[in-house]
This record gives sequence, structure tokens and C-alpha cells, in this order.
Amino acid sequence: MTAPEPPRASGCPVAHGAGLPAGVPLTPLYGAAVADDPHGLYARLRARYGPVAPIELEPGVEAWLVLGYAELLELTRNEELFSKDSRRWRVPAEGRLAPDSRLAPMTSWRPTLLNLDGAEHQRLRAAVADTLAQIDHRQLRETTEAAANDLIDSWGPDGTADLVTQYARALPLLVFTQLVGLPAAAGPHLIELISHFVDSSAESVRANAEFQAILVDLVQRRRAAPSADLTSWLLAHPAALTDEEAVHHLVVMLVAGNETSINWTGNTLRLLLTDRRFRATLTGGRLTVSDALEEVLWRDPPTQNFPGRWATTDTVLGGQYISAGDMLVLGLAAANADPAAQGVASAAQGSLGGNRAHLAWGAGRHVCPAQHPARIIVETAVETLLHRLPDLQLAVPPSELSWRPSPWSRALLGLPVLYSAFTPPRPPAPERPAWTPPPLPPEPALGPSGPSGSTPSDATSTERTPGSGKPARRSRWSSLAGWWSGR
Repeated sequence: MTAPEPPRASGCPVAHGAGLPAGVPLTPLYGAAVADDPHGLYARLRARYGPVAPIELEPGVEAWLVLGYAELLELTRNEELFSKDSRRWRVPAEGRLAPDSRLAPMTSWRPTLLNLDGAEHQRLRAAVADTLAQIDHRQLRETTEAAANDLIDSWGPDGTADLVTQYARALPLLVFTQLVGLPAAAGPHLIELISHFVDSSAESVRANAEFQAILVDLVQRRRAAPSADLTSWLLAHPAALTDEEAVHHLVVMLVAGNETSINWTGNTLRLLLTDRRFRATLTGGRLTVSDALEEVLWRDPPTQNFPGRWATTDTVLGGQYISAGDMLVLGLAAANADPAAQGVASAAQGSLGGNRAHLAWGAGRHVCPAQHPARIIVETAVETLLHRLPDLQLAVPPSELSWRPSPWSRALLGLPVLYSAFTPPRPPAPERPAWTPPPLPPEPALGPSGPSGSTPSDATSTERTPGSGKPARRSRWSSLAGWWSGR
């Protein structure tokens, strides 16, 4: 990673690191700055360096943050210059990445669609995308709604709850366990295992090993006796994944879907509870839950930055000289806010008008293949909660809400709420038949599979048993083995 010569008029990236001149330290992309005011941080970087800025991911580890909308599209569409293979990264090759670095979970190479280019990436992506496309959207909504109602019913009688720790953080995995073919009862156990992953203790090692063993056992059982679930469909795909490849990609689907859905749900609920334009939504206003979901993807996408791409040769991007082996971070939130991007100006004025040109899902061949199931899960989670508890309000001033200090995820630590509305007990849910795979459909169109509104009809929501619960003690876990958050 080298600085442009001669220096840019707005200031060149003079920083520490291999082959770089000594000088002004790089801007950290970690800690309080990225948690408290990421938009301000990105604006300052853009003003000083332009669409590509030098940053520090942790002390002594440099990278480039791609802030420009057009530059991010160029980065993601050119595999020849910018590879997904992290084995090209100069920092670990030069012995400058500590063995216990928190960057390792997000940057270590694995034989998955996330880390490969070309034909091999296309083979694995096709297996994952085609498998996800077999999900029946109606059944997914029903499964999500049932899990959401069960969580709400579990809260105590005092009219308080934390919508992150008691709802958003628990719900996706309860759904995903059933999608992959594990019994619904396994969900809480998996959540318990994952809660240990951030601890550097013997318990963390045991939990990680047990989680891996569960997936290995699941793949072996589905190989011998296929069923109507994601694991069986993945194994049956013409791409002919090995058992090891199947386990790796189940982890990818669980990690990506879980973390993204958690953050998207929490950020959407925050928007609905704090933005006066959406307050009427709680009682059926003009703006819908679908509008809120889209605005969150523009302003506070669940993944605000994503590693990464690695330069295959010396090149130039956004006016900066990039050296072979440099790491480039996709600044998804920053690119969405780029004034040069068409549609961003309207977003900044609060009138998105259904514009889905944001980059929250990435771009190019590596665009997220799970965005459509994620949208259904999050939309159903939000609509079910608003229908059950229409008088939700924050229990603290908005300024007291805290964000996780992660360079990758845009995630609330908690969202405490109060409510007083109670409804008659809901009837027991009828037994539902096992999932049945429909014929493989074409790639679904962008957007939710059906109409969305702030208050769903009686046909899509059920009644609530009186009661709520005290906010749970804040949990320290954030994702599977820290894969998605870098913690």
C-alpha cells in the first residue's frame, strides 16, 4: 500500500505500514468513532481523500476504504484486478497480523463462495443460490411469525422488553435451524452455544466444537436420508458439493443470514420508534414497514463495511495508487451516502420512493444470494411485533442507545421498550406439514414476495397472551464465532 506521488492537493495518505513513509497516522476504522458517528467519519474521509481513503483496521494493519459509489461498483465488478482470495493479502504474508487478531475471523481464507473467484465461485454460488430459491416464501413467513409470537409470549407481565436481546437476536436462528433441517427445539441450544464463541476460554472452544459437530452430523444424516430442507437441497445440487463443502456453506448461510437479519430487524425497529415520519406507522400510517426496511438499507445497512478485495497487481482506484496485495474494504454505508450516486440525494431528503439502487447487499458476482429470504424474515418479524404490541415506545431517550463498536456490522447493543397494550390469548398454532421443495424456480425478483404494510391483516398475525418481560442482561455474543462482526 503506497501513497500517491506527488501528494494529492487534499492531502495524501502518509501512514505507517510496510513500504509507506512515516507521517500522520491512518484513520482508525474501529472503536468509538465507527460506532458513535460512522456517517461523520465517512464524510471526513471523503472530504480529505476522495472516494478511496487510507484507513487502519487495527494498530499496524492498513487498508483502503472504498467510499465512492462508482468506485465500489468498479471494485466489485473487476475480479482480475481485485480478487476475493484473501491469501493475496500482504499483511499476514509479511508477518504483521497477530495470531489473536480480531481481523482473522473475517479475513481468513476458507473454501467457500465468499473467498473464491471465477468458475469455482460460480459453481458454489449456484449451489447456494439455487438452494435458497427453493424456500417456499409463504411457509417461511408462517415459520417466522410462529417463532416471533413464541418469543413475544415468553416475555413477563411488566410491559418491558429489549427488542435486540430478547427478540431480534433470538428470532433469526430459531427460523434458520428449521430451514436447515434441525428441529425447532435445537434453536435455543444453538443460541446458547454461540453465546460462548466470543469468550477465549475452554468453554468457548467446547461450544465451537459442539456447533461444528452438529452441522457435520446433520450433513451426514441428510446425505444418507434426504429430507425437505436446505441441507438436503444443497447436497442434491448438481454442483456435487462434498460433505466438507456443505458444512462450510451451511455456516456461511447461518452466519450471513443470522447476523444480517438481527441488525436489519433492530435498525428498522429503531427507525420506526425514533423517526417522526414513521411514528404513524405504529397505528397504520402512510409509510409502511417496507419503506422503513428500504430506508435502513440506505442509511444504516446491517453490514456497513465488508472485507474485502485484494489487489492482484499495482493499479489505481479513485485517484489512489493501490499496490499488489493491498486490502480494499467495501464501504457499503459510505457508498450509499456518496453525493455523486444517483438517488442518494433523495434518500438524504427522506424520500426514498422505493429506490433500491443501494449497495447494502454488495454488487457484482458476489452480491448477497440470501437477500430475499432475509427480507421476508425481517419484514415478518417487524410486522408481527407491531401488530401484537402497537403502542411500543422507547424506554430511554434515543441518544442513550448504544452501537456495537464493530467496523463491519451496524448493530445496536440494545433497544429497551415499554408497552401497555394486551390482547386475548392467541389460539394454539395448528400442526404444519413438513416443508416440501417446489420445482426449482428462476432467480426471484428484487423485493419482498408480497405486499407489506405497517399493520398486517388478521390472516398473517395472531393474538398475544397478556404480558411482557424485563430487559435481559446484555449478551456479549454477536455472531457465529465472530465471523460476521470481527469481534
